[in-house]
This record gives sequence, C-alpha cells and structure tokens, in this order.
Amino acid sequence: MPQDKTGDPRHSSGNKLSVLRKHPIFADLEPDALDQLCRYAKHTTVKRGATIAAKGDPGNNLFAVITGTVKISSSSPDGRNAILNLIGPGEIFGEIAVLDGAPRSADATANTNCELYIIDRRDFLPFVKSQPALAMKFIELLCARLRWTSQQVEQVILQNLPGRLASALLGLTEERKLDSGSGTLAITQQEISEMVGMTRESINKQLRAWAGRNWVRLEHGAIVVLDTDALRELAESGLDGE
Repeated sequence: MPQDKTGDPRHSSGNKLSVLRKHPIFADLEPDALDQLCRYAKHTTVKRGATIAAKGDPGNNLFAVITGTVKISSSSPDGRNAILNLIGPGEIFGEIAVLDGAPRSADATANTNCELYIIDRRDFLPFVKSQPALAMKFIELLCARLRWTSQQVEQVILQNLPGRLASALLGLTEERKLDSGSGTLAITQQEISEMVGMTRESINKQLRAWAGRNWVRLEHGAIVVLDTDALRELAESGLDGE
C-alpha cells in the first residue's frame, strides 16, 4: 500500500476539493456531497515501479489518479506479463473489488511517479448508495471497462498482429483524449508488446515500417501517432500493413 501523505500542506481540504471537482467521476456531485467525499479521500504519492495493489489482495480501497499513469497487469506462472490497461489522470481503478467485495483481479503498479487519492471501501459504499447520480457514473464506467475488454478479446481472436497493434495505438490515443496534432503516447515498445501479445521484436519491426510511411514517429520511451486515418483503415481492413 502506498504511503499516506495527507500531512502535506499542499493538499489541504481546499486543494483536495479543487482536484476532486475537476475529476470526471466526481465533478457533478453537489457541494455538500463533494465536501463529504473530501473528508474520505486520502492523498498519497507513489514512486515509479511501486506496487499499489496486488492480484488477490482484499479490495479495501478505491483509487483516483491525480497525476501519473498506473499499469493494470497480470502475470503467468512462467513469468509472462500482460498489460490489461493504463490508467491516467482523471481516471479511477480498483472499483470492481471495492463494489463486489472479491479479491483484486489484477496487479496495479505505478508506471510513472503518481499522485493518488485513496477512498476506503467502508466509507465509499455507504456514500455511493446515498448518491444515485454517482452510482450511475460507476455503472457507465463498468460498461466502458466491459466494452474495452470485449474489444481486446475480439482483437486477439480476429485481428492479425499489425491490426492488433494499430487498434492498440488508436485506443490509447482516444483514451488519453489527445489534442489533434499531438499524438504522443508515453509508452515503451515492451509495454505495448505486453498489451497486444506480440514480441518486442515484432513490435519494433512493425513500428519501423510504419515510421517509414510517416504513420508514426519513434521517440525514446514514446510513440507519436502521426496518421490515425491510416492506422484506422489498417485496423478495420485486416491487411498486414507490411
């Protein structure tokens, strides 16, 4: 569990209120409800690479990302790793175990240095029951997560490897709501290989071919998407993109 940093004067109740008011999940709460949520939310910072929650842990907390990126992943007994999602600022994670009371279904690791708000399940469940609009937000979130998972399964079963890579890059671009003209994804080739089930060598070969077509640009620790239309056509057509 990350170390609690609630004593940090930069995260007074006023600052916390301002941050939570901008968070898409909590933005529509009435002022009194938002004040109540502020009393529940504990601020913490996490260093890159630190484990925030492990698969099988009790689902005692809900996490809201303020800054940084959290990697949701699962590992096989032989050491293979699969990245299921990357959670960025304005998003939450840990909601499934918090809502159903079952153990964590995946590992959550700080992919960068992160700031989080943590809300205890004992506080959160009565709170969400008293806020029907917030309950609907979580239903919408769970539906979005299910759609994301269904798309991932569909891509693995139906798409060829280049199509899966194109779909992954487009999905990350749209998920991060990047401004037009700024398609930089702070993700390594190893990480994206773990997202789409391809080797790093295959990822590198494909990305270099696309870089030659000016579809992407490769940077240290990042991939810049330059031509979303070309990638979308490839993802939808099932062509090999070589």
